[in-house]
Amino acid sequence: MTAPASAGPAVRAIRADLLDFTAAPAWGDASDAAAGVRWRPDHWLLVDAQGLIAAVQREDPGPGVERHDHRGRLLLPGFVDGHVHSPQVPVLASFGTALLDWLDTYTFPSETAWADADHATRGTELFLDALLAHGTTVAAVFPTVHKASAEALFAGAAARGMRVVGGKVLMDRHAPDGLRDTVAQAERDCTDLIARWHGRGRCSYAVTVRFAPTSTPAQLAMAGALCRADPTLHMQTHLAENRDELRWVGGLFPQARSYLAVYDDAGLLHGRSVLAHGIWLDADDRARLAATGAHVAHCPTSNLFLGSGLYDWRAALRAGHATSLASDVGGGTRLCLLPNAAAAYAVQALQGERLTAWVALHAATRGGADALRLGHEIGTLEPGRVADLAVWDWAVGTLDAERQRVARGLHERVFAWMTLADERHLAATWVAGQERHRRTPP
Repeated sequence: MTAPASAGPAVRAIRADLLDFTAAPAWGDASDAAAGVRWRPDHWLLVDAQGLIAAVQREDPGPGVERHDHRGRLLLPGFVDGHVHSPQVPVLASFGTALLDWLDTYTFPSETAWADADHATRGTELFLDALLAHGTTVAAVFPTVHKASAEALFAGAAARGMRVVGGKVLMDRHAPDGLRDTVAQAERDCTDLIARWHGRGRCSYAVTVRFAPTSTPAQLAMAGALCRADPTLHMQTHLAENRDELRWVGGLFPQARSYLAVYDDAGLLHGRSVLAHGIWLDADDRARLAATGAHVAHCPTSNLFLGSGLYDWRAALRAGHATSLASDVGGGTRLCLLPNAAAAYAVQALQGERLTAWVALHAATRGGADALRLGHEIGTLEPGRVADLAVWDWAVGTLDAERQRVARGLHERVFAWMTLADERHLAATWVAGQERHRRTPP
């Protein structure tokens, strides 16, 4: 999608406390006036007929517009999930294994069922509606190896006006029957899907390599050729999530300097590359990520739940590569990015660091959009941006209401909300100026 046109006359107006970011906040700055934080309490956000933000103002918009009064609630850009699996909702909270066993025991059996197009469509509908019900309006999504799963993802997103980045998963080895493709078939499927869906509405195609062990060198080379043929394509894969995985990759690709180098050697690192996890990296890896413009999608609930390790966000900042926030459902346990932000705080605390609400929420909104090269379209409450929005209650129930009552200052209030809130706090989700989810009363 090209950059949004200038916003036109308003047709809808939403009143709330507005929070977004004009730039990346500095690490560790928890002040209420931290650079990059834009706080506009009790403002009106105006949306035009094309679904773009027309204006933000304190003044009443006057007659002639559809009014949505959310006074006392918090309005943010819709969350951007940097890495999530549409077929893995059924394996959420599966017991007892680390990454590689978890794939064999839970993930691969669940994904095999998506060979059936009707099953894939039903699962995708559930997944996309769940994203919206958890405050996420944009996501980089792994469907399955089956072409029909990618078709279902793009068709479902188009029907909802959602921005998605996704593509058929590539796996031609070390996977069960029913989940392997071939180099030739994968290339045909990808070429057809790119022609039909990439740039159609708000759909963007991502060359989607499951991870290095499940693709032969020939398939990785084919994926790299697709990226070189069209620099507007995204690429997404998994990277250095687990130490057993790291050793496996080393045995399969002994000529590569590192796990990251396997992808680099195949031509898969560029400014639209999304690498999920990125826990077990060295300084050379991080420097290469920065040089190519690739970024890491941090998956904190998944990393903690599977015991994979602790992501070093500060090292990423020092190296100069971006970090987005991701749920990684179903290894991740929460589709809502707020519990993932709270888990990210815990991951940093275990390393002696303190993640501010500003850095975490920036990664889930503007930072995630910029990392996906979509900052011209989404991620802020700027006129001309697409009105992908989420409206939240500050508190639900007596405990977090009391925490809000005694909070001292804006950051403390926002941090408490980020840490205690989840999808039950979500009042409404808007996609391209249309309300797509509204909480129903209990």
